[in-house]
Amino acid sequence: MIYIRVYGCTANQDDTDIIRGLINKEGYKLTENIDLAEIIIIVTCIAKSKTEAKITSKLKEIIVKYPEKKLIIAGCMPEAEYEICKKIAPNASLINSQHIKNIIEVIKNKNKVIEFLGKRNENKLNLPKITSKKEVVSVQIAEGCNSNCTYCIIRLAKGSLHSFPEEEIIKEIKIRLDQGYKRINITATDCGCYGIDIGSSLPKLLKEIIKVKGDFKIRLGMANPNFVLEFLNELIKIYKDDKMIKFLHIPLQSGSNKILKDMNRKYKVEDFKKIVKEFRKNIPNINISTDIIVGYPTESLEDFKKTLELIKEITPEVLNISKFAPRPKTKAKELKQLPTEIIKKRSIEITKEINKIRNKF
Repeated sequence: MIYIRVYGCTANQDDTDIIRGLINKEGYKLTENIDLAEIIIIVTCIAKSKTEAKITSKLKEIIVKYPEKKLIIAGCMPEAEYEICKKIAPNASLINSQHIKNIIEVIKNKNKVIEFLGKRNENKLNLPKITSKKEVVSVQIAEGCNSNCTYCIIRLAKGSLHSFPEEEIIKEIKIRLDQGYKRINITATDCGCYGIDIGSSLPKLLKEIIKVKGDFKIRLGMANPNFVLEFLNELIKIYKDDKMIKFLHIPLQSGSNKILKDMNRKYKVEDFKKIVKEFRKNIPNINISTDIIVGYPTESLEDFKKTLELIKEITPEVLNISKFAPRPKTKAKELKQLPTEIIKKRSIEITKEINKIRNKF
């Protein structure tokens, strides 16, 4: 019996669906009761320090409570936080997100410590899957990204952009539709940069997906503004198709151009506002989702107020607020950090503002 617990993003959830599918195909049994399991798999996330703290706490608990069970640490931590994994669980097997096809080999070597680490280009398509929802399935179109943000540790785990072939993505979608799925969640580390490395693009891929026959909906995952801006009009035209769910996730991170530059984000506030304006003008029922980081080390009170005013101006339907916390091996960690009480105060202030907006909706 095998127990799996997953943390993190949609791509992590999809990796876990694949792991479940491969386990089931091999004849192993899955259980939701950790006490009944012989093998425990934890699919990890490192995007936020708060999430990583929860994971490390869970790993320590497992080591103490279930010392006789085989522990497999999967996902982002084994690659980006190898030393931490080995310190917490020296006898655990490690497998990163780019080697999930090797999960059965790790499971079969029950009494050995196995490690599948290092970067490789693995296409996670047309594999067995067991999803938690009957009509919704995620399809990864790429792994890694073309950005190098000063605060982000994800690239250490995922690497540079590796786009999956268009024809394989279309084949995957057709398989899922034949299996009865009605909604396809398109996901990647950053959907916006899809295809740059293979001579394609996100609009080109979406047009091919829309052509697929069947009654289904497409939900596009996160895309960074600098890429969206490059094909804005083309993307808006695509969104007018009935198959596209009217939801756009474009992370802002800060309403100050100075902070965006410090973060090494490749767009300006004006670019973000243009995207929102054009989408709302052409797709009146669009839902805008965005992300804000409060308390970046160089964020002054004036910078924060610019973010607050911009949120009031654009009134996003969804706002994800993160209190800045330095991640290991990032440039932002080397900077002098703002006091915790200032970050907390700003987070509360912007949360109050978004709650006012939600009440209006």
